[in-house]
Amino acid sequence: MIDLRYIREHPDEVKEALRKLHTEAPIDDILQLDSDWREILGELESLRHQRRVASKEIGQMDDQDQRQPLIDEMRGVGVRIADLEERLRDVEHRLQQALYQVPNLPHESVPIGADESENVVIRQEGDPKTAEDFGFEPLPHWELGPRLGILDFERGAKLSGSRFFVMFGLGSRLQRALIQWMLDFHIEKHGYNEVYPPFVVREECMWGAGQLPKFIDNIYHDVEDDLWLIGTGEIPITNLHRDEILEASELPKKYVAHTPCFRREKFSAGRDVRGIKRVHQFDKVEMYKFTTPESSYEELESLLDDAEDICRALEIPHRVSQMVTGDLGFIAAKKYDIEMWAPGSGEWLEVSSCSNCEAFQARRAEIRYRPKPGAKPEHVHTLNGSGLALPRTMIAILENYQQADGSVIVPEVLRSRMGGVEIIKLDVIDV
Repeated sequence: MIDLRYIREHPDEVKEALRKLHTEAPIDDILQLDSDWREILGELESLRHQRRVASKEIGQMDDQDQRQPLIDEMRGVGVRIADLEERLRDVEHRLQQALYQVPNLPHESVPIGADESENVVIRQEGDPKTAEDFGFEPLPHWELGPRLGILDFERGAKLSGSRFFVMFGLGSRLQRALIQWMLDFHIEKHGYNEVYPPFVVREECMWGAGQLPKFIDNIYHDVEDDLWLIGTGEIPITNLHRDEILEASELPKKYVAHTPCFRREKFSAGRDVRGIKRVHQFDKVEMYKFTTPESSYEELESLLDDAEDICRALEIPHRVSQMVTGDLGFIAAKKYDIEMWAPGSGEWLEVSSCSNCEAFQARRAEIRYRPKPGAKPEHVHTLNGSGLALPRTMIAILENYQQADGSVIVPEVLRSRMGGVEIIKLDVIDV
């Protein structure tokens, strides 16, 4: 969440930022609740002081007749204090819930725009392959995968319903090889520390990562145990250091994790229904950084480059777009998208979003650091980015490396993890 003091001191700037984001938040309600809270607290502290002074006086009185009126008066004060404490808790709760509805505010460098159609492509590496380059009409993955026997949509639907799929044989192995290679790449080349977190978390982790209340309709929830299935590895990694104070010398902390991700996709009804582009369960390699505020934007550029390195190593054309204000989402202060070209589908596919959330998540999860020994703790900045997300990376590999006979060349960097397999041909599985 954003700092209440900032809202209190700069309400017009906050409202202007929300206008640029093309969203709304209860700023006037927050200001009123904040005023009410301070008024109640002031009266409460005054009465508590009055009761403390009176208690000392009562203790010094020997005459019961003198003490009794003051005792009776303090009983009334006690009733008033109890009433104010209850009111204060109610206002605090309402204020907190209102603050949870305020999105992060955009960094000054974010372009102003209404929606994703205005996002700014800042660079592109590699030329998208066309049918002329292939020498044949490239197939989309939803045709190519089933023909190779590595993708099965019908059995996915039989097992779990729409937007699920089954992978077989060398398709499964290719994804497993890709995950392991990406993890090792980020660990060995970029210096990340691998973490293997739980895939279900407590509710407070969802609040800490900024997923609640905004995305509640898109999250799978085990009501009986009150555990939430993660929609991104960002959620558990954010909360690794919840309620902790780190030392400046520890920063930046750089983590990488492979996790499955679960999303109900209620916000995307009717979109991308073919293939594996938008599904309820998918895997992702997540990069995450805890940094100082002073270094966070330099670290964002580094995070972006780390994700692009995967695209470069796979030798698949990709481009980088900067999100405009209207497409930032709820949590990020600044965000880039990386898209790979999918020639069979004929589109650019987002395989990574790299975001600087500044102190938005850290303030929710109370993650702080000491700028120097003995200094007052401050909130860290948190950054996250896919490095990369599957299965869209799988789509890009299958469609870019396909051949005229319907086989798929395995990218060179993955072959050692594929047991030396260089070409995926028809994989006949006894099912």
